[in-house]
Amino acid sequence: MGKTVTFSFSSTKYDGTEATETFTLKELGIDGDLNDEALKIEIDRVFQAWVWDKLNISYSIVIGQGERT
Repeated sequence: MGKTVTFSFSSTKYDGTEATETFTLKELGIDGDLNDEALKIEIDRVFQAWVWDKLNISYSIVIGQGERT
């Protein structure tokens, strides 16, 4: 078995909002031969996507202009 990565998060504000999963690099689609810095960057990228998926968050940002006179 190759290297594994365990992702986890929990909310200090909302009880029960937490998750933990362990994946192999192959399952994450990450090349295990990357150097340490490149590996960290890829794992961070995948982790962020994993958290967004788990929290199922949608959002919008609206920037408005003041009234014209």
